[in-house]
Amino acid sequence: MTIAIPADSSLDIALIGAGPAGLAAAEVLSGAGRSVHVFDAMPSVGRKFLLAGKGGLNLTHAEPFDAFVTRYGERSATIEPLLRDFDADALRSWAAGLGVGTFVGTSQRVFPTDMKAAPLLRAWLQRLRHPAAPGVPVTFHMRHRWTGWDADGALCFDTPAGPRQVHVRAVLLALGGGSWARLGSDGAWVPLLAARGVPVVALAPSNCGFDAAGRDGQGWTSHFRGRFAGQPFKSVAINLGDEDGGAPWHRRGEFVATATGVEGSLVYSASSRLRDAIAAHGRATFRLDLLPDHPAERVLAEVRHPRGSRSLTSHLKSRLGLDGIKMAILHELLPKEAMEQPERLAAAIKALPVTLTAASPLDEAISSAGGVPFEALDDGLMLRELPGVFCAGEMLDWEAPTGGYLLTACFASGRRAGQGMLAWLGSPENI
Repeated sequence: MTIAIPADSSLDIALIGAGPAGLAAAEVLSGAGRSVHVFDAMPSVGRKFLLAGKGGLNLTHAEPFDAFVTRYGERSATIEPLLRDFDADALRSWAAGLGVGTFVGTSQRVFPTDMKAAPLLRAWLQRLRHPAAPGVPVTFHMRHRWTGWDADGALCFDTPAGPRQVHVRAVLLALGGGSWARLGSDGAWVPLLAARGVPVVALAPSNCGFDAAGRDGQGWTSHFRGRFAGQPFKSVAINLGDEDGGAPWHRRGEFVATATGVEGSLVYSASSRLRDAIAAHGRATFRLDLLPDHPAERVLAEVRHPRGSRSLTSHLKSRLGLDGIKMAILHELLPKEAMEQPERLAAAIKALPVTLTAASPLDEAISSAGGVPFEALDDGLMLRELPGVFCAGEMLDWEAPTGGYLLTACFASGRRAGQGMLAWLGSPENI
């Protein structure tokens, strides 16, 4: 249901941001019999959610909870209570309640049976607009861009009908991070909160690609860029040492070469470490294992094996299955003399240094780090500096790799904020 609001009106509850966190909070509040108004700058609901589902909506992940919660890095202990209230199993049950079945893929990622986001979103909006008793229908106000508060504490919006001011008892800000500005996550809320004394950690790209230094520090050669940009490195592993102050890190998977560097799921999983190392030192290096199924001893033995009249390329393809982009990256990053020295070549096959010089711009990242720190919030996700103002979703200071972890925490934080709003509105001093 969508209605026009008067130029100056009063509402019980406003939720700003019609993504998963905002809608999850709306469902909690509506189901408890509260009248909820959702505002969003976009013309329709869930723009980024729908885009995330274009290649198959990765809703959550099926790994055990103890492993799942570690994916939130330094914020794992903070996110854990939210996930204990609403974890991956709860999210799958919620989807089933909307008539959307899910399945676990080979990588333990969880998808809707039809792989699509749109049917799930339609069913969700139907429930919000037509809830079962004692629920109250949620009202949506699209093309309403929040611009802050006026001198009287009213929420201010730019709308197609002109400026609007809305007085509310409680408001949830679920405005997303700073990536994908064209879908509404533009970080425009940062100065608005900072002006009210709310601390905000600077937004930074997460789950992002990186520019590579190449052998001479000038990026990929035109030959490598022309032939291999867009091609994947499959069945490889990335290793990070403790040079940046973190613990040694190892993960297998795949990623893609780009015209300027690297991107893809395996790189995204290491992006926070790589980004922070670049910020601290101007560059970051990971070790690429091109043959993670082969122990170093076997690789050295095969490289040393007499090759007769065969070329090195033919020899490595025959003995180790190295060809295509894996062979090309060795030629790209190793000096010619190293290619002719079995010990150096074998060591590079198992631990090829790939140096990165810059993260992709924030607006090109899948998600963002930084935002409102949890220390500025109470357990119900209400801002300590602004009673009655709650925050949820990606605008909080946390990050996670792709794989369903981002969506799950957005749902969980939205539901926690909805519960926090109910508790705050129900307390004697706020009735």
